[in-house]
Amino acid sequence: MILAKRPEIDRFLKAPDPAIRAAVIHGKDRSGVAERAEVLCRTVTPDLNDPFNVTVLTDSDIDSDESKLEEALTAMSLMGGRRLVRIRLSALKPGVDKAVAAAVKIHAEGGYNPDAMLVVEADQLGRDSALRKTAEKENGAVGIVCYEDETGDVARMTREALAVDKVGLTADALDRFVGRLPRERGLMRQEIERLALFIGPGSGRTIDVEELEQHLGVEPDASLSDAALQAFGARPGPAQSGLRRAFAEGESSVLAVRSAALHLGRLRRINILQANGAGAKEAAKAAGVFWKQEAEMLRQARAWRLEALDEVLDSINTADVATKTTGMPDQLIAERLLLEIAGRARRLGL
Repeated sequence: MILAKRPEIDRFLKAPDPAIRAAVIHGKDRSGVAERAEVLCRTVTPDLNDPFNVTVLTDSDIDSDESKLEEALTAMSLMGGRRLVRIRLSALKPGVDKAVAAAVKIHAEGGYNPDAMLVVEADQLGRDSALRKTAEKENGAVGIVCYEDETGDVARMTREALAVDKVGLTADALDRFVGRLPRERGLMRQEIERLALFIGPGSGRTIDVEELEQHLGVEPDASLSDAALQAFGARPGPAQSGLRRAFAEGESSVLAVRSAALHLGRLRRINILQANGAGAKEAAKAAGVFWKQEAEMLRQARAWRLEALDEVLDSINTADVATKTTGMPDQLIAERLLLEIAGRARRLGL
């Protein structure tokens, strides 16, 4: 069975069909995939860390020993309650894809512990993926495709999240805020939480565009965002100065690398949208570009094509791991990353 529309996905996640024993949730937005998987998993057990009823496996676990998956699915609950087997896949190798697909098929047919629920989380799976094909074909399984949230979905999520804190935005301010948000669920949630804190949780206040601009203009990571903008624009000096200013303000090297990744993500989105026929301004708005930076971002997007961005992404991922490793000179790593990006940008003609 295939679920792709938001209303039907939401209904299933909150009250899954008892006949479904396996769910494969996949998409480009891993935060969105993880968020939906957690909602589904909590219908099986309220404690996702229960050592008796919950087993979590990764692609590395399965790649090193495929029997671990079968053992997890055949195990019976020792303390009562349903068993939950949760698989988190990152770099999906063909062998792992086939192994998990085979397990989904057997489990969907009731071949393992029929009272266990199997939930698989993965990046977007192509139509040639054995795992995707099996989940969509088997009667006892479901394939859930998580597409990027539309603007209306983001606006709804923002209104609902702010309403919990008894605060809100005017219609114009909501449009302005949603247009600025990154299109990744985990980061969206963080930005909405920051906004709620700015307005004042429980205050009952609704702010307009003018007051919202005060929040957007004093974001804690403003210096980091500027440093990334300068680096991708081939300006190493200002990039280095912005980064050092951010460090002086108390920002971390981990956030500096994340800021570079966010900037890269916006450039990638602009590229993809324009390739699919969107106008330049439309693409910039959909990518969450601040209107004052629109001209510069579009200038950068013309030079930074997808192939070049993919090369930089490898460097960003390496720096991300290095800054989180104890004993490494993390600030120096972040600074070196931005200088590398600025150098690449110069070679691209910026």
